[in-house]
Amino acid sequence: MAKLKKFFTNLNPQRISNFKVAALCFMAAATFWALNALNKDNYTTVIDFPIEIIFDENEFRAVENLPDRIKLEINGNGWDLLRKYFKVNESSFLIEINNPSTKDYLLTSEIRRGISESLSPTNLSTILTDTVKFRIDKIVTRKIKIQADTASNPLAKNFRLISPIEIDPSVVSIKGPTSILQKLDGVLKVDLKENKINKNFNKILTLDLPDSLKKFLELEEESVHVRFELIQMLEGNKRLKLKLENFPNNVSLVQQPGTIIMSYLIDERKLEDLKALEFEAILNYNNRNRQDSTINVQVIPRPSYLEKIKFEPEVLKLKYD
Repeated sequence: MAKLKKFFTNLNPQRISNFKVAALCFMAAATFWALNALNKDNYTTVIDFPIEIIFDENEFRAVENLPDRIKLEINGNGWDLLRKYFKVNESSFLIEINNPSTKDYLLTSEIRRGISESLSPTNLSTILTDTVKFRIDKIVTRKIKIQADTASNPLAKNFRLISPIEIDPSVVSIKGPTSILQKLDGVLKVDLKENKINKNFNKILTLDLPDSLKKFLELEEESVHVRFELIQMLEGNKRLKLKLENFPNNVSLVQQPGTIIMSYLIDERKLEDLKALEFEAILNYNNRNRQDSTINVQVIPRPSYLEKIKFEPEVLKLKYD
């Protein structure tokens, strides 16, 4: 680097002038050669040729991005090939498909003549892309069922439905490509937009399509009326006397709990009915587990409005004298 710097430092004005003249001569020669070369014919190159698939968009809809280029090998004059290669003033070759839902491809051999004519003054040597693939569906209108989305369990703890979830309208019309409609499987979920619901529900809710489908589908209804009724299940417990049944004289319990604690959930509307009941905790020797000599607690009566009944203790060990 130091030597090169010293070389340019020692150059006199005359030598610098000579270098400039030589550089200009080289550039002029290179330009002349390039221009002369571009004026020649019979060059060959590969280009990405623009295409546009057209169809009746009132009847059909593309469900995937349509191909917009195919690869061609062309030959001709250098200037013409240069313009094609760098896409100067290019316009897309239009491919019209009358019924695109019946097949999902087009052989480029079917459009070779049209492409060849559009390439003038260059000549088409080979179409390197043999098939143009696309997915275009027919647009139809279908009826789909509206359901409340309860998968996330939006009810508050210990609350239960006591009526069917009513949705009005329960069926709506939806318009779009056939393959996209099939993804809904005939059902559209409506988000309740609430969590820990603890009272009767009565609201107008907006219908929302999944984000991935919004650009393809159109709903004729924008909202639905959703309503349902709830009850609360109350927590309770009772201390029950233990009753032994069918016990032989030589069998007793390892531990004598005396009483059993029963915990439960009860429909809030049934509190008065519960007061009228007398419960017993039963140990029936005939229901014992013979393998480990244990026995489970049972309760009598066991009304249907009690849920999640548990006992403490729940299992007792038998002792044989």
